[in-house]
Amino acid sequence: MHIIKQIFGLTCLAMLLSSCHSDKVSAWRSEYTDVPITAPTQLQYGTYSLGMYGGASDASHNIAVLIPTSGPNAKIGKSIRLGIESAAMQFAPDGLQINFFDTGTGDTGETINRALASNPELIIGPVFADNARLLRDKKPSAIPALSLTSDVSAVGDGVISMSVMPLNTVESTIKEMVATGGKNFIVIAPNNASGPIMAGAANAIADAYDINNVGIFYYNERDTDSIKSTAMTASMYNARNAANKRAKEILSAIINHENLSASEKYSLARQLENLNRVDTLGDLPYDSILFLGDGNDTKSVASFLRYYGVGARDVKFYGTPLWEDSDIASDLTMTGAVYATLPDIPEDFRNTYSIATGTFPTRMSTIGYESTMLAIGTLYSRDDIRAHLMNPSGYTGINGLFRLHTDGTNERALRIMRLNGDGTTSVARTEPAAFTVPIYRTGGTYMSAVESMPLDSDGVNPLDYIKIPERFRGKYSSKTYGVNHSESQKNNDSIFHTSTILPINDTDSITSEDYQPVPLDNISRTYIDSVEISN
Repeated sequence: MHIIKQIFGLTCLAMLLSSCHSDKVSAWRSEYTDVPITAPTQLQYGTYSLGMYGGASDASHNIAVLIPTSGPNAKIGKSIRLGIESAAMQFAPDGLQINFFDTGTGDTGETINRALASNPELIIGPVFADNARLLRDKKPSAIPALSLTSDVSAVGDGVISMSVMPLNTVESTIKEMVATGGKNFIVIAPNNASGPIMAGAANAIADAYDINNVGIFYYNERDTDSIKSTAMTASMYNARNAANKRAKEILSAIINHENLSASEKYSLARQLENLNRVDTLGDLPYDSILFLGDGNDTKSVASFLRYYGVGARDVKFYGTPLWEDSDIASDLTMTGAVYATLPDIPEDFRNTYSIATGTFPTRMSTIGYESTMLAIGTLYSRDDIRAHLMNPSGYTGINGLFRLHTDGTNERALRIMRLNGDGTTSVARTEPAAFTVPIYRTGGTYMSAVESMPLDSDGVNPLDYIKIPERFRGKYSSKTYGVNHSESQKNNDSIFHTSTILPINDTDSITSEDYQPVPLDNISRTYIDSVEISN
């Protein structure tokens, strides 16, 4: 998970500057994509053939690789290198030279200069956004670099991302949300460099898919107090708790002071008993929650949401590939939640890779493998190097279908996985197999950070959720709790404000001398999940 978060999550606010280098793409024109879209080219292990490109296997070509093989990110670099070496060992012609340059320590600029001095025709790397920007500034525009950053502000001018673009993951998830009946959703995201940008992407995508984003909430990563506060606000707990209390007051007053039939008294007593078992009342203004944090934080947020009366049975939960490599799949209360991710690594590839390298492939090693396979095919193709990379029909690699764009972004076909609650997952929706039908509606650079957004709600009126004899509706009334809307959609025509004996708001006092409320049971609540909650 640490590796995934570094590559996928470190999309810092500089992404907003992605348009600043738009005037440097003269060597990467859109005309390369003005060809018919057909079936993708296979890069996957076991099906790749240099002969399909018409190239000569004895030709001499040079690839430079910029990855961290020392320093704090050496684990990432070594994983990528294993993928590159595995592909080269299986498929590289004798004339191909692959030279590695360590960006882990020392002067990265000087390392890039040495890599460029080796006269590469194509570069694999760098991994991180700062290094990718530096390479973009230094290299000739015509030399392509298959980078592993997902930061859209670091690509372009021949630096092309091979990693999963965050916008693709958010769009795939929201697309699934709409397909399964979602109408209104909220975003709960970490308050880090990428969270506000991902939330901004959710806003843009919501407009494209005609679904309403009605609230955005941020929390501090790994901060229990912050997560608890965010969950309480997102659940409308204060308003729904106040509505529950007022409903019990109304039922109590009618039972004590009104002339009721046996059936009426029984009905009201049952409602009061049911309300005493919970401490919230009322519907939520959303049917779905999009979690943009990793699996560990999402588990904590979801646990607090359940504590405040919002569970997977009340709304649907959606996530991103950041849920991978966590134990969220074993959480029974998350059963049915879904998230977008890359396809499984093929078992035959895993076996072959483990035999060759002595370890199982990671996502980063498979992207290194794919980058190498694409680089070999590109260098030994008769096509123009840029036209070959920009093939609009795309490629199918170890991680499924993808294609590259002249602005440096890419599209990867993602599938939707469902959490089964027993530690396993199942496929909820398979990934697309070709680009003959567009799989995304929004562009790769369409991102802007957004601030938190209060929940758009018409509020909760207790009288909408309890049944009292019609003859008392003019006598007992209540305020609506939690209204946060410019123009409430509820006119509350059914609520009359005559001869009120109950307070209309929390500060009013009850004027009837005879009124004595029935004592309301206090709900003893304990928290049984992984995070302890104290009131």
